[in-house]
Amino acid sequence: MADAPRAAFYAHRGSPAADWLTILHPPYTAWHLSYVAFGACLAPHIDWAVCWLSIAGFLLAVGIAAHALDEWNGRPLGTRISARALWTAAVLSLTGAVALGIAVLRHAGLVLIPFMVVGVVLVLGYNLELFNGALHTDLGFALAWGAFPAAVGYVAQAPPWTVAGTLALVLVTVAATALSAAQRRLSTPARSLRRKTRTVSGSIVLADGTTQPIDRATMLAPLDGALKLLSSAVPALAAALLLARWAGR
Repeated sequence: MADAPRAAFYAHRGSPAADWLTILHPPYTAWHLSYVAFGACLAPHIDWAVCWLSIAGFLLAVGIAAHALDEWNGRPLGTRISARALWTAAVLSLTGAVALGIAVLRHAGLVLIPFMVVGVVLVLGYNLELFNGALHTDLGFALAWGAFPAAVGYVAQAPPWTVAGTLALVLVTVAATALSAAQRRLSTPARSLRRKTRTVSGSIVLADGTTQPIDRATMLAPLDGALKLLSSAVPALAAALLLARWAGR
């Protein structure tokens, strides 16, 4: 349809570069990388090299690999990127993420290895809908791309395990899970309206008798508006926390 909306509010069209930019999901990638920073900022002392390596690892694993596999599995964004290119990007990026994890082992210790294994399983299992789609659920999304990055950001810093530190970790993973769940609650109906809905019609009758028309744009506006605000606010908060820790080092 000529008036069909974009596949996402950040989607671009018209060129191979636009397709690649679209599958990176820039606002959402920045959002989920922020959780790594949240976790790292909980540590009493931040190793900045480890912090940036952790963020870079998730950029490769989630920002590129996971999104490339997701696009291969059903073409939700409707790009023209070849299956071979998507798989090449996914394999190289996931390999790079594992390599960065190995580089961090010297600081974090062997405790990081199970997290690396889980990370690979999440990228493949969620985006390829393995295990009969057991991971590809609202809760799976919230835990995989919310709680998990925050936990890894903290563990990679090799902090001393104290009651207060553990409680802080629990709280930040709960917060990250809730934020990711909120993202899912907003993005799911938005995706349905953009990608699965042919037409929307109707009206709202107000208490004073006046009516307001309902169409796809009016239904998308609050969903996209909230997603845009959250995808700006969460990275801004992460940046503020990193800057505060950097200034106090």
